[in-house]
Amino acid sequence: MAYSERQQQMLAWMGIRVWQPPAEAGTPDEAPGVVAEPQPAMAPAARAETPPPQQPVSRAPEPSAARAPAWSAPAPRPPVTAAAGVALQSAGRPLPPAAGAGSASAASAPATALRVDGPIDVAPGLSFGGGEVASMDWPALRAAVEHCRACALCESRKNTVFGVGNERADWMIVGEAPGEQEDLRGEPFVGPAGQLLDAMLQSLGLTREEAPPQRQVFIANTLKCRPPRNRNPAPEELAQCEPYLQRQLALVQPRVILAMGRFAVQSLLRSTLPIGKLRGQVHSYQGTPLVVTYHPAYLLRNPVDKARAWDDLCLAASVMERQGGR
Repeated sequence: MAYSERQQQMLAWMGIRVWQPPAEAGTPDEAPGVVAEPQPAMAPAARAETPPPQQPVSRAPEPSAARAPAWSAPAPRPPVTAAAGVALQSAGRPLPPAAGAGSASAASAPATALRVDGPIDVAPGLSFGGGEVASMDWPALRAAVEHCRACALCESRKNTVFGVGNERADWMIVGEAPGEQEDLRGEPFVGPAGQLLDAMLQSLGLTREEAPPQRQVFIANTLKCRPPRNRNPAPEELAQCEPYLQRQLALVQPRVILAMGRFAVQSLLRSTLPIGKLRGQVHSYQGTPLVVTYHPAYLLRNPVDKARAWDDLCLAASVMERQGGR
């Protein structure tokens, strides 16, 4: 194929060297004797050794790095108003033995118990004798947790940590075990880890405070009492508390579960795999979608994984979007 002078100049500007035969006489479009500089012939071996020119590859930026919020300095939670305090108490605070709707319901509830080997020492007026946690309503379940003495953790606790949030929330957050601040206040996820969790939830338009079910979460832990010195939960302690968490999940009926931390994941999924191998996919807990992510306390120690945690939140949000409204 013969190239015009203009085409040859364009090819030379692009760095392409071609060879073509001299123009025949009488061809009006090309000047006689003008050819591109011939490219020296290559031996077959040289061709095989010379790699073809590589085209630059355009890589999209990592989605997590582009969209992940910093969560570096979350604003402290606003003080709970009186109305919100009533809602939180009805949704998860341990109820005192004083008169009230919750305590009256608990006192009139039938005898119920946690499945354990051996007798359970409980407060006077409450009898636990046979494994009926699966039939408890909210007041009875709160009373059972408050007075539970199924394991040695009851000896060192200051408060049980039942849970907070809307009792029919679309989202349910399951953490590991209460820490010192949780034990003092009787509420899960307080202190720096709680502030980080609130910032994570706010980035999705969610809250633990009073709100419609689609915007509020219910937060619970695998253990309802703090292990001494914040040690890891023992297997027997997790086993004793498991019926309480199972009943909370059954009563809330969330549309998505967010399991935070190794012990929450192991309790719900019966898996010993590390979180890094379980996150990034949608699991199922008794038919409810479950997403695995890191515990906020871990993220405070390892902020590099905050972007991955944001991806996990987005995955859970996409599950909710696919489900539509209640």
